[in-house]
This record gives sequence, C-alpha cells and structure tokens, in this order.
Amino acid sequence: MRRSVDDQQLELFRARPGHMAPRDAQDLMSWPFFSLAKTPRVRPIDFRMGEVTILVEATHEHGMATIWDADVLIWAASQIVDARDRGLRTSRLMAATPYEILSFIGRGDSAQNYERLKAGLDRLQSTTVATSIRQPTERRRHRFSWINEWKERADGAGRARGIELILPDWFYAGVMLDALVLTIDREYFALTGGLERWLYRLVRKHGGRQNHGWSFDFRHLHLKSGSLSPYKRFAFELRDIVRRQPLPGYQLACIPGAENEPRLSFHPVAIPTASARRPRAPRQQHSGDKL
Repeated sequence: MRRSVDDQQLELFRARPGHMAPRDAQDLMSWPFFSLAKTPRVRPIDFRMGEVTILVEATHEHGMATIWDADVLIWAASQIVDARDRGLRTSRLMAATPYEILSFIGRGDSAQNYERLKAGLDRLQSTTVATSIRQPTERRRHRFSWINEWKERADGAGRARGIELILPDWFYAGVMLDALVLTIDREYFALTGGLERWLYRLVRKHGGRQNHGWSFDFRHLHLKSGSLSPYKRFAFELRDIVRRQPLPGYQLACIPGAENEPRLSFHPVAIPTASARRPRAPRQQHSGDKL
C-alpha cells in the first residue's frame, strides 16, 4: 500500500544541478499568498472568496515573504517534479548550494545575493499561512510556514557546504500531483515588478495555452492580488503593464466590461522555441530588490 505524503519519513534529497524546466505550484499562482512590494509588509493578507480563505501573517522582525522570495519555491517545485519524472526519490528535506538556487532563478552568485537569499529564507520561514485550499472539510484550515526550517551546512572543518531546508507538507503534496504544477517561462525571473510577476502567474494559470484567452475585471484582480495599493493606483499600474507588454508568451489588452468597468484580457502568443532563445545571464540586482 502506498504511503501518504504525511507518513513518509524525511530523507535528505540532494537537489540536482543543471538545466531543468521551471515549474510553479498552481495554488500559488491563483491566490494571494505573497507581498508584492519591495518594502517590508507586516499587514496580514486576509482573503475570502467563496469557500476559499487565506490568512497570511508576518513578523515585524522579517516582514512577509515576497513574490521574489517565492522564487525559492519555484526552484524547489522544479527540482521535485524533475526528480520524480526521472524515477528518483524526493523529500521535503532538501539540500543545495546557494549558487545552484541563485543560478536557477537568474541571480548572480555575489556575496550580496547570498545574503539576500538568506534573508528571503528567513521571510519564508517566519511567514505563516492558514488556508482552506485543498482541505477536505469546509471549516478546516491548514496552517504552515513556507519553509518549516532551514540551516546552513558545514563540513567537519567548518567550511560551508550549502543549505538544508524543509518544505511544508501542504506545498509538497500539491507539487507531487501532476494537475497542480505548471511549467512557466524562464523569462519570468527577469520580471522586476511585483505586480507584473503576480499577473504573469495568474495569466499562466487561467489563460494557459487556450487560443481564445481569458479576461478578468480590474476590481476582481485588485481583490485577488492582495495588494495594499488603492484601487486607482492598482488600475493605473495595470494599464502601464498593458502598455509595456512585459509578460512572456502573452498579449494583454484593456477592454470595456459591464457598466463600462475596465477588464484585462489576455491570450497566448507565439514565442521562440527553446533552441532559438539565447541563454539569459543573471541580471544585476537593484538595491531595493528582494530575493
């Protein structure tokens, strides 16, 4: 009889170096789980829509995990799915070097980026989430942190050997189900704005590869983003994203909706094949950027 994820004993999973497709967890793409700001956020995200409830809380010491910090979870999901597809054993307990993580998410391996990585891990560990998503009973909520714990590894002589981290069961269980993971464009990591990063993930989740595309009204997007920006500012930033068209693989447009309320429409467009793309060098980090 196959054991559930909850019953599996944690065994160290050594992350594999090298190129692999980036994968994102669909639950994280659909709902407001992260701060979209580059300044520290401690105000909770308290989201309710239908039967879905999400409460995200942060500490004053570290602030809420940001959508840039979530790149670590994309790296982890990509590692787990790739290993599973190759028939390798996976685990919530993962080990890697900072270089392997930073290079995968398009960051340089400078000492400054290493420190930002550690700060991001602290935010992921200290941010707590309580959600009804994927819970079998209506009133039950699963509470967890994005990383249960993490530590720096060293050999007997005290030389650094990388880091270890433990993922929460809620995240790991979702990643291990094929239907709950989507491949994303590697150009995602080059998006610098929190709102455009969040929007790409939402568009990829709902628009997928459907030729007819999808659309949402602006106010629905504002609610679903969990952003602290007032609606007028949010709408202005959405229109600016439409003007710039930064989302890889998708064309955006503003269209009139019911009672002339604005809607954002999006549909997939042809993108170069992997063989036709040039590898992207790690981008330079701006002083205000998070991990």
